[in-house]
Amino acid sequence: MMDLFHKYREQITYLFFGVLTTVVSWGSHLLLGAIGVHLFIIAVLPTIAAIAFAFFTNRRWVFRSEVTGFKNICKEALIFTGSRAVMGGFEAFSVIILTALGFDGIFFSIEGFDARVVTSVVVVIGNYFISKHLVFKQNKEDEN
Repeated sequence: MMDLFHKYREQITYLFFGVLTTVVSWGSHLLLGAIGVHLFIIAVLPTIAAIAFAFFTNRRWVFRSEVTGFKNICKEALIFTGSRAVMGGFEAFSVIILTALGFDGIFFSIEGFDARVVTSVVVVIGNYFISKHLVFKQNKEDEN
């Protein structure tokens, strides 16, 4: 069992922290809503919290980045945040397009939820590869 964990450690920890990132997002949404915060803040702040949480956990425990120096860490954070924004936009537009193209089954009484599920799988896989090969690549040249 431990051999399997070591073989797939990166993917397992990515999924584990991905679930925790969702908990951070949804939990902060619920908390802010419960204390009566304005809807705009409820829409924005949990996303910021989730992206920050995902960056630090992915950097430290998933991809074990060895990049040092304020400038280089900020570069990682900027690329990470930018890629998450692009993938978030891709997800939003994909749900709209898939629903318009007829992939609009209603699950849990929510229109287009099946399109969201399919798109989310693509986004999770895309985020993993972007993080692995673009954001947290272990390129020692970047540290100089």
